[in-house]
Amino acid sequence: MAENSFQKPSITIEAAHRLIAAAEAKAREMGVPMCIAICDADGTLKAFSRMDGAPLLSVQIAQDKAYTAVSFGGMATHEWFDFIRNDPPLLHGIIKTDRLIVFGGGFAIKTAEGIIGGIGVSGGHYTQDMEVAQAALAAL
Repeated sequence: MAENSFQKPSITIEAAHRLIAAAEAKAREMGVPMCIAICDADGTLKAFSRMDGAPLLSVQIAQDKAYTAVSFGGMATHEWFDFIRNDPPLLHGIIKTDRLIVFGGGFAIKTAEGIIGGIGVSGGHYTQDMEVAQAALAAL
């Protein structure tokens, strides 16, 4: 039966909590309340934080950024716009895909084992979201 299955590495809850704590610290330093989502390698929510004052709209966007980052080979959300912008069928078709986010703040969480999850951050301008997510990844 082993030839009919495979094992996939996935982020631990402890690592997910470390990412959340590092992201929250960076967001506090910036003075911007954020929503931070961590998903496992399959895109299922593993851990989540909505800082006091973070926008309601950011709750789902953060989760969708994490999901997007693991859903297509680990492409970060900010890379999607350049990938689709000069391809009209793709631009007008894939943008309607549920949960796809094409602006910054979502990154795959990668180790030597491969993609183990995704992080999505939302609450500021997407450049701020990216900065918070990258600070979290650097702390891992």
